[in-house]
Amino acid sequence: MTGAKITAIGTYVPAKRLTNADLEQIVDTNNEWIVQRTGIRERRISRQDEYTSDLCAAAVQDLMTRYGKSVQDVDMVLVATSTPDFSFPSVASLIQNRFNIPQTAGAMDLSAACAGFVYALHTAHSYVASGMHRKVLVIGADTISKITDYTDRSTCILFGDGAGAVLVESDEQSTGFLGFQLASDGGGAHHVYRTGLAHTANNIELVDTQMLVQNGREVFRWAVRTVPLGVQQLLEKAEVTLEEVDWFIPHSANMRMIEPICERLNYPLEQVLHSLVNFGNTSAATIPLALDLGIREGKVQNGQKILMYGFGAGLTQAGQLIELNLDHQVGIPTPY
Repeated sequence: MTGAKITAIGTYVPAKRLTNADLEQIVDTNNEWIVQRTGIRERRISRQDEYTSDLCAAAVQDLMTRYGKSVQDVDMVLVATSTPDFSFPSVASLIQNRFNIPQTAGAMDLSAACAGFVYALHTAHSYVASGMHRKVLVIGADTISKITDYTDRSTCILFGDGAGAVLVESDEQSTGFLGFQLASDGGGAHHVYRTGLAHTANNIELVDTQMLVQNGREVFRWAVRTVPLGVQQLLEKAEVTLEEVDWFIPHSANMRMIEPICERLNYPLEQVLHSLVNFGNTSAATIPLALDLGIREGKVQNGQKILMYGFGAGLTQAGQLIELNLDHQVGIPTPY
């Protein structure tokens, strides 16, 4: 098998801020209640004419500027998103065209909700390790605000928009991918959804609002019960102990979800990276945003072991353990 590693990262969030004070003017809520129950203080919201492909493009541009990278030799584009510009064509195809990536490159979107970025990362590693591809552009991005019901205070306080991009490249000397874990439970499909052509799941009639619908209590129970088990299974397969993991990056859904997960794992919160305080739940973008925040703040360094774990609608889970070995940055990150 061919080695593979993440060589560069770039991220982007829209300029518009939606603070807890703003939400107080929209629904029956308040800042103290939101912070206490979620940890979120504000989130970024895309413009009416700003779509997922635009966020992806800005994240890729940030990556190129910071690491002096070209995408002209990319041979596969993978975009994890639940909010594509269109049902089809794919966001990946739009990105291929926007950056003049050769038409011989593959391009496809992946749908795994909040676990999407890690699923895409796992797919990219598989392609490169097999020798079929040498340079894969992986993007996790969502504009969840466009499918959020701002009359539902249980969900509208959670979500924001953002994008994160990485390059996965072949490396003949070593690999930065140390272990993975995948899981799914379609029996819980009716707990988080947005209706489409079908309006029932598991023989249950769905609320047809064309907006995101979530049973937060059931999702919370599922995640807190199953994510720690998935993390332990991943580490066992990789023959790595939790004490050897420098940083844990769970999906930034909600601090009230992250805290019990870490408590069950007996993992210190000081070594957890998340992106929810200022960006909210950005679905497929939360994990690359959290990783990049750690890099921008100087906390995350090459050579460290990082455990990323996504979970969400489906109900899907995806974990990836990596040893970071990014190229040297030659440019300044785009300010948030």
